[in-house]
Amino acid sequence: MIDTTSNTKLAAIDHIAIPVTDVDSSVKWYTSQFNCTIEYQDDTWAFLKFENIKLALVVTHQHPPHLAFLSPKAESYGELKTHRDGSRSIYIKDPAGNAVEIVAEDSVPKSGG
Repeated sequence: MIDTTSNTKLAAIDHIAIPVTDVDSSVKWYTSQFNCTIEYQDDTWAFLKFENIKLALVVTHQHPPHLAFLSPKAESYGELKTHRDGSRSIYIKDPAGNAVEIVAEDSVPKSGG
């Protein structure tokens, strides 16, 4: 249940997750085509850091494609799950059924610059 008592609207997008069939080949392609660095990579997902946002490359049987917002009150959306990278979040659905991840702001490193 979303906490409607707070007037705080989410504005900071942490990352966008897109589906890929092969994480390794996708990481190689993105890092060869764009100025980004690898923050994390395994067989089921990778995080690429760009100057203004992170891109998650996900295999859909492990992670849904989604848009992720940072929230100082993520727990107001429901029970948070701790992920292997240490972040805590919850997935909700928008009216069209798209996955939206609400990430606890205090569970991700602050971006520099």
